[in-house]
Amino acid sequence: MYLNKVLLYGNLTRDPELRSLPSGVQVCSFSLATNRVYKDRDGNRQEATDFHNIVAFGRSAELISQYMKKGRALFVEGRIQTRNWEKDGQKQYRTEVVVDNFQFGAGGGAGPSGARESGPAESTAAPAGAPVEYPEEEINPDDIPF
Repeated sequence: MYLNKVLLYGNLTRDPELRSLPSGVQVCSFSLATNRVYKDRDGNRQEATDFHNIVAFGRSAELISQYMKKGRALFVEGRIQTRNWEKDGQKQYRTEVVVDNFQFGAGGGAGPSGARESGPAESTAAPAGAPVEYPEEEINPDDIPF
């Protein structure tokens, strides 16, 4: 048995781009940054960041492009895929993670370590003890991605 499964939790490095295929299917592409902390051979703490190209299709693409912005956390479950094409006589390659399932991360860009991206648009959280404001539009349970 073979397995092609990817689990990533990180922050978006740019706003998602939503496009439509000629067939009408929605496609959303964005990049996700993940960090890892390790000790080098001298025992010093090091941190490395990896950047992943992510592609979502259909309803997942619509929801991600609607609710996600640069700096926000996202959990992605999917598979690795490498595309190739020819441009100006040169063969081009792009390795991507194709989203099978996803969950929105902690609000406003909080990662597992609690770090946040700060900015003027990030102050949307309600103070503790404030009543929750629900959207005026009806929520269809089929639209919830989890």
